[in-house]
Amino acid sequence: MEKNASPFNKPKVELHVHLDGSIKPETILYFAKKRQIKLPGNTLEDLLHHVCYKEPLSLTEFLAKFNIYMPAIAGDREAIKRIAYEFVEMKAKEGVIYVEVRYSPHFLANCKVDPIPWGQKEGDLTPDNVVELVNQGLREGEKAFNVKARSILCCMRHMPNWSAEVVELCKKYKNNTVVAIDLAGDESLNCEAYPGHRKAYEEAVKSGVHRTVHAGEVGPPCIIKEAIDVLKAERIGHGYHVIEDPVLYKELLEKDMHFEVCPWSSYLTGACPPDFTTHPITQFKKDKANYSLNTDDPLIFGSTLDVDYSIAVKHMAFTEEEFKRVNINAAKSCFLPEKEKKELLHKLYEAYGMVISTAL
Repeated sequence: MEKNASPFNKPKVELHVHLDGSIKPETILYFAKKRQIKLPGNTLEDLLHHVCYKEPLSLTEFLAKFNIYMPAIAGDREAIKRIAYEFVEMKAKEGVIYVEVRYSPHFLANCKVDPIPWGQKEGDLTPDNVVELVNQGLREGEKAFNVKARSILCCMRHMPNWSAEVVELCKKYKNNTVVAIDLAGDESLNCEAYPGHRKAYEEAVKSGVHRTVHAGEVGPPCIIKEAIDVLKAERIGHGYHVIEDPVLYKELLEKDMHFEVCPWSSYLTGACPPDFTTHPITQFKKDKANYSLNTDDPLIFGSTLDVDYSIAVKHMAFTEEEFKRVNINAAKSCFLPEKEKKELLHKLYEAYGMVISTAL
């Protein structure tokens, strides 16, 4: 897919993007060389050939891409702070004025984490240190690029023993960039079998930590139902398969549940059939559902937000009005405190020419 200029060149809001899926390839090469970590290629072209892809793969094949480059970044203080800073720079170039970026602190740590990920040797970087470093990078990026950036900490479905610490980190760094908790990974691992996640989410509810859950991306509608009923999710990551359960879909439309949708991602992970004209997003659009457009993992998908917006125009008959509606819904459904949310909405209304003059 070509990187088109965005068909919507006004300020945007992005709610579903993974930090470890948004790293600059140059940064991966730099740290691999510095740390003497072997990559499948030492040039930009070689690296991208192994990491990026343009035709649908299974979710498992997609996830294998992280194994290629994450060892170059994980466990390194400088690298972690830098990827957070560069992420904000990347979003500024895409016209994003507010972004919530998510990641698993445990996947970037090499100490006090069991098992230690990516085959790293044990070091001295704990999940807590990781959150501090990401916060620093995001805050410095905010100042430098005038983009408001907040973060969401991910629990991983296959690692329920990490989840209790994830919610504690959400509490510790609440409003120090961290605004919510998320659950990502293999949807076939439900919460009944893995009660660690349920306990973490119960603690999140009790402590006033916002909640989103990856659900119904490739899994059936019952995963979405579980996310809402058991985990008390306030937003759903992806959620495409909700339309296979008309009763649940109708209920969530009435509740104004927010779906964080990622068109190009849903094609490349095989989450949805390849024909964009029949994509669940077209149904969401028709039903005036509450949803946002997002990139998910732009490094691996070789994309920017412009790609997702271009797909929406080309295959889903999006108009300027729908783009405005989608971004306003994203702002309304974001996890900022009420006062900051109002300020963000006001910025959008102004940029979209929607501010009604109060002058007599």
